[in-house]
Amino acid sequence: MAGGKDVLVYNKNVVLEKLYEDDEVVVVIAPNEDQLRDIIIRLLNEGPKTVKELHSILSGLASEDKIRRALMELIEEGLVMSDNEGRYYIVSGYEPR
Repeated sequence: MAGGKDVLVYNKNVVLEKLYEDDEVVVVIAPNEDQLRDIIIRLLNEGPKTVKELHSILSGLASEDKIRRALMELIEEGLVMSDNEGRYYIVSGYEPR
């Protein structure tokens, strides 16, 4: 989000471009697929999380379906694994871009 554009720091792992802000609302650009993958990796670097936990953090930014798709791609690439309890975690040694 360089280039002097306004950004909104949603939390330390989620930084989005701000389109508009007034006293009642802030409008941001939702993350694209690559940004969502990077955000999920950063969140999982904090520790294992379920889809529901990821969705609660990303509520309003990404649907559970988009989160699941991103997780499945990350699993297929060998970057993320899941356990029998539905928690997803980073394969050790991987760092986000």
